[in-house]
Amino acid sequence: MIIVHAKLDILPEQEERFLKEADSLLVATRAEEGNISYELFKFVEQEHYYTMVEIWKDFGAVQVHNSSDHFQAFVQTAKTLLASPMELKVFQGEPVQA
Repeated sequence: MIIVHAKLDILPEQEERFLKEADSLLVATRAEEGNISYELFKFVEQEHYYTMVEIWKDFGAVQVHNSSDHFQAFVQTAKTLLASPMELKVFQGEPVQA
């Protein structure tokens, strides 16, 4: 299982547009084969910051997603919406039974 955390610092004046673009990305990505979960979270302590939390079956599914038309379109649009470069963290792991 691959887990991706993408932290996004959105320009305040672009937040509404970002949410619209992100919604389209969420819908399309959740329909992809190999996607387990794809969620957008807003930071409580930092205004205009969001984290996209993605869970994928394997690296192959991530690669297919990263080359998809909807993801590539979002990446191009996001360049005009971000106040700073996106922070990306990728983890490989499995759920733990406590």
